[in-house]
Amino acid sequence: MSEPPTTDQDITRPLTRPVPPADGLRRVATAVLGDLRAVDGALYAAVAATPTPTLDRALRRLSHTADHSKISLAIAGVLALSGTRPRRAALAGVGAIAVASASANLLGKRLVRRARPDREAARVTLDRHVPMPTSASFPSGHTASAVAFATAVGTVLPAASVPLGALACAVGYSRVHTGVHYPGDVAAGAILGIASAATALAVGSAYLPAAYGGRRR
Repeated sequence: MSEPPTTDQDITRPLTRPVPPADGLRRVATAVLGDLRAVDGALYAAVAATPTPTLDRALRRLSHTADHSKISLAIAGVLALSGTRPRRAALAGVGAIAVASASANLLGKRLVRRARPDREAARVTLDRHVPMPTSASFPSGHTASAVAFATAVGTVLPAASVPLGALACAVGYSRVHTGVHYPGDVAAGAILGIASAATALAVGSAYLPAAYGGRRR
C-alpha cells in the first residue's frame, strides 16, 4: 500500500506562537503598573487606618489653606517686600506655580483621568475631611505647585529652601492624610513641581535677565 502524499497540513506546527517583543513589553508594563497601583492603594489604606487625632485637624487646615496656592502666594508677597534678591525669588516662585498648575490641571489630569480614592470605603475619619475635588486624582496639583514654589524660591534664595521644602512636603502629605489623593499622585506632583520650577527658572533667565539676575547671551 502506498503512503499518502504529504501536504502542508501534515507539517508539525509549534504548540504556542512566539510573542512579539512589543506585546511582551506591553504585558510587563501592564503587570508592573498593576503592582504599583496595589502598593499605592495599600499605602493609602495604611494612612487612613492609622489613628492620628493630634495631627488630623492641623493637616486638614493645612490642606484647605493650600487651596489655590494661597500659602505660597502669601509668602511670595512677603518676599516681594523684603529686598531685591527676595523679590527675584518671589517672581521665580510665582512663575513656577503658574507652570506647575497649568501642567497638572490642563495636561496631567486630562491625560490620565485617574479616579479619586474612595474615602468612605477606606474609612478616613471625618476629622480629616476636606471637600473632595471633582477633578481627576493624578497628579496632585497642590503638591506640584507647592514643590515648584519651594524649588524655585530655594534656588534663588537658598536660605528659604529648607523651610519651604518642609512646607511643601507637609502639603503633599496632607492630601493623602485627608483622603483626597493616593501617595502616587503626590509623588508625581512633586516630580512635576521640580520640572516646573526648572522650566520657570530657565525661561525667566532667558527672557527676564534683569529680574532673575542673569545675563542675556
